[in-house]
Amino acid sequence: MEQFVFFGGKGGVGKTTVSCAYAHRCAREGLRTLVVSTDPAHSVSDVFDQRFGDEPESVTGVEGLDAMEIDPEDEMQRHLDEIRESLSEQVSAAMVSEINRQLEMSHGTPGAYESALFDAFVDVMRTESEPYDRVVFDTAPTGSTLRLLGLPDFLGDWIDRLLYKRKQSIDLFEKAAVGDMEPRRLLEGDPVIERLQQRKEFFEYAGETMRNEAAFFLVFNPDQLSVNETARAIEGFTDRDLRVRGLVANKLTPSPDDDETGRGARYLREKVETERDRLAQVREGFDPPLVAEIESRTTEVRGDVLADVAASLDVEP
Repeated sequence: MEQFVFFGGKGGVGKTTVSCAYAHRCAREGLRTLVVSTDPAHSVSDVFDQRFGDEPESVTGVEGLDAMEIDPEDEMQRHLDEIRESLSEQVSAAMVSEINRQLEMSHGTPGAYESALFDAFVDVMRTESEPYDRVVFDTAPTGSTLRLLGLPDFLGDWIDRLLYKRKQSIDLFEKAAVGDMEPRRLLEGDPVIERLQQRKEFFEYAGETMRNEAAFFLVFNPDQLSVNETARAIEGFTDRDLRVRGLVANKLTPSPDDDETGRGARYLREKVETERDRLAQVREGFDPPLVAEIESRTTEVRGDVLADVAASLDVEP
């Protein structure tokens, strides 16, 4: 299995349960494991009944398992502060107030949230992953996750265009700014080009790592809306040249005993039959294999119950 494992899916399907169960299993089998939540709901803390922050912390009672939760709002503010600091070093004092105004406006613009969150989880991959055999990501709902995973190609092309324009403008300036018959050399050491080049390398690392060192699994519930969402997600991953390794069916209805009768038993049998039809639809119509069928529990999936859920996963640690 690759070092980085992502569990995604529609909101509410049980991504956190499955990702925590898999991380729990990896740790139990001797792999140093980190589970990372990029979901604003921050349910990882609820699963382990322990509060986590933006730095890895040991999970109480599970040797070899650490957890961390990335707060999107905090990451976006940190992201904007880094941009502000970087730009302030490269412009005149008169421009600083305008930069601050523009950055405050950008806080609520489309894409700011995804960009900050993307930087955060790629930073985890680059700087926090070295001590771990496995890093498991409990991702945000499908739409947000796909936008995140599409950023390397989109922003990589954008950076290329900015680099070209910056180099072109410096070249023109050098040709025009001739003193003592010698052009002023500005290209080497230009802080803007240096910053753009760093971002380009950042996105190249992200794209290469997610294609070659990451495994993606999608969690779904056995209802038509969830199945349809999963189909669209698979298509979205394919469009980004990312392969979905497997599908996890979660919250399946347990079948009643054969001798059970009455309205409740009839309801359960009809529901189980409908869910079997949805699972057959997935097996026959989707390329990624079905790697787990997890029944609903009467108790919350926390603590030792995670081991039972993990046992249902046909996913190697």
